[in-house]
Amino acid sequence: MKIEESFTVGQDVDAVWQAFEDVPGLAACLPGAELLGTTETGAYRGKVTAKLGPMSATFEGEAIVETDDESRTGTVSGKGVDRRGGSQGRVQMTYTIVPVDGGARVDVVADVALSGAAAQFGRTGLIKEMSRRLIDEFVHCLEAKLAAETPAEAAAVAAAEVRGISLFLSSLWATVVGWLRRLLGRS
Repeated sequence: MKIEESFTVGQDVDAVWQAFEDVPGLAACLPGAELLGTTETGAYRGKVTAKLGPMSATFEGEAIVETDDESRTGTVSGKGVDRRGGSQGRVQMTYTIVPVDGGARVDVVADVALSGAAAQFGRTGLIKEMSRRLIDEFVHCLEAKLAAETPAEAAAVAAAEVRGISLFLSSLWATVVGWLRRLLGRS
C-alpha cells in the first residue's frame, strides 16, 4: 500500500532538517513508537504499537535511516514482527524537506506492506486515514519540540498517547464519509 503525505511545519527549514537528523528525538514524536537502541550495523531497533479498534499489534524490528544533507532528503527502510498476533510489516519511506513561506514542507512517500491480521485493516483504507491522523499528532509534537526554549524542554516533549478506539472510530467515520462522497458524486 502506498501512502503519500505532505505537511508543513511552522519552523525554519534548517531547524526542521536538524530535527529529522536526530532520530531518537524524532522517534519521541511518533505516536506509539519506542526506540530501543542501535545494532552493531547502525540500524535502529525499536517497536511500534498500533491499536486498530479491537486489535492491538506491537511490531518489533529494525530500521535503517539514511540522509542526504545537500538535498535534505532521507530514506527509512524498516521491518517488524508482531509476535503475539503473527502480523508482519515492512516499510520503505522517503522524505524531502523543502522551504516554504512560513516554514518547511515535508513530503513523505511510503510503501507499507502488512501481512497477517493487521493486513485486514489495510484493505479497508483505514490505514491511510489513520496515518493522516497520526501525522497530525507528529507535527504537533515536532513543532512543540522545535519551539522549546531549552534542550531539556525539547527532550521532555513526546507524542501524546494514541487512544486506539477513538482513533479507530474517527478514522472509520472519515473513511465512510469519503466513500459516501465518492458514491454520491457518481450519481
